[in-house]
Amino acid sequence: MSFDPRREDYQRLGLRFARELDGSDSASAVHAFSTFGRRFASMRDTLPQSDADRAFHLVADAAVLVDYQLPFVPDAQVDGLVSRAQALLDEAVALDGSCHDAVRMRFAGTRPTFESSYDFLREGASEVLASCRAQADEAASDAFPDRARLGVAIAMGPYYRWMASLAEKALICGRNRACIKICQELLEMDPTDAADVRFTCALAYAKLEDEQGLDALAAKNAELERGIGAEDAWMLLSRCSLAYKRRDFDRARAQLRRLVENYPHAVVNLGDQREMPEGVFARMAAAPGSEDELMLAISEGTVLLMDGRYPFGAWVENEVRSFATPQDLHELALEKRRAR
Repeated sequence: MSFDPRREDYQRLGLRFARELDGSDSASAVHAFSTFGRRFASMRDTLPQSDADRAFHLVADAAVLVDYQLPFVPDAQVDGLVSRAQALLDEAVALDGSCHDAVRMRFAGTRPTFESSYDFLREGASEVLASCRAQADEAASDAFPDRARLGVAIAMGPYYRWMASLAEKALICGRNRACIKICQELLEMDPTDAADVRFTCALAYAKLEDEQGLDALAAKNAELERGIGAEDAWMLLSRCSLAYKRRDFDRARAQLRRLVENYPHAVVNLGDQREMPEGVFARMAAAPGSEDELMLAISEGTVLLMDGRYPFGAWVENEVRSFATPQDLHELALEKRRAR
């Protein structure tokens, strides 16, 4: 799920390396490729790369620090880690002013308000699209179809991430219709939904209490090969919220039970409802149907669980206990004590 910065860094250099071998005889190309992984891991500077490639490598390093290490370090280490990440992003922008991921992440590092983040991303979207499309057009001219497809996907990735961030900010700011519009436009551009905006879109439909829109989105979800179709945690949580708001508690409980059946340790996580730091590079990568995916959905679903008009989160916390085993209740009690 979502974008893996390290994997994309590897793909970028692998693609450039393959293009550099055009015209080589087969034996030489095979030998060269056999050394690529080792050189990438320990002798990266010996590989052909542009300033844009070097900038993205710095972005990937910053993403690992902020998205995958920062949430788990002691408070005393936070400032140092953030400063290192900001220095990497500053260097990335200096190398490549069109490194849109670095620009976006560096702005997020200034800790702006949600509204100012929304405005910044919205105002820059057309420029980012034009830049990414130009790179995608160039990549599409590759004589090898597989390389062309990969090149286009890499070129468009920064725009997809930019717009996914914009959709998330729109949702948090209560701009639910704007969020849905952004998601729909991105889904039309990329039907495979590399940015996983369908998850954000589901929450926006639930906020608007638009069950028809949610049903249409679910039908599209079911067509996607990735994930678990229309029964992912975001969709089930959204359906549960809609049923709860209509006071259809039987249906709400049925959706809650599906969540518990579909995800490991769901009782503990739904009872604890812990918020996680928002991914800066992209939504954190998690395996479909995993506990990590459920934790992400619950965190992003705070817009439903903590909605001031409805005590939905409290109802979920209380109701999920009816599905709990003694071990679940023990683990939940431990989590509550740790949170104090």
